[in-house]
Amino acid sequence: MRFLIDQNLAPRLATVLGEHGHDAVHTSTIGLDVASDATVLDWARAENRALVSADSDFGTILASNHMARPSVLYIRRVQGRRVEQIAALIVGNLDTIRHALDDGSIVVLGEGNARIRRLPIL
Repeated sequence: MRFLIDQNLAPRLATVLGEHGHDAVHTSTIGLDVASDATVLDWARAENRALVSADSDFGTILASNHMARPSVLYIRRVQGRRVEQIAALIVGNLDTIRHALDDGSIVVLGEGNARIRRLPIL
């Protein structure tokens, strides 16, 4: 799976996801560490990557602009979680959410549940 890790999550998350066989890059490694949300979304869409973030604003941007891509994987309650715990949450749910991310969706991952909303949101 191809991921773009947002600036509000640790850069090491990209490394840990890479260790699990995923192609993951962090915004700080590609010069987007202080980029606007719109720029981050544009880059993720152009590179065919799902954006992983703890920022719920991306869903609002996608909905208000009727965008079908990129997919956003929103991680809830990241405060106090170690990078390994966040990576385990993502990897442990990929069987359930992979198709949704491939097809264009907002996926919200919380402890023990995943909510999926297909894009575009009309």
